Amino acid sequence: MSVVNVHEAKTHLSRLLARAEAGEEIVIARRGEPVARLVACQQPGRRQPDILKGKIAIPESFFDPLPEEELAAWEGR
Repeated sequence: MSVVNVHEAKTHLSRLLARAEAGEEIVIARRGEPVARLVACQQPGRRQPDILKGKIAIPESFFDPLPEEELAAWEGR
């Protein structure tokens, strides 16, 4: 982890971004006090269709209409 001041961060933002992309954590400080952390964003994993197929069972009753009082509660009546 590296600590840089605000002026250095503004001056060398492109370099700091490259370092963050490479996996380094950079802390930006103002007057010696840490105020922000610069880290690479996590890329979302690829979705896998049917990953839960056969692992979850949805009962037929799931598709039954809701009782009137429960429906009213969901609709804010």
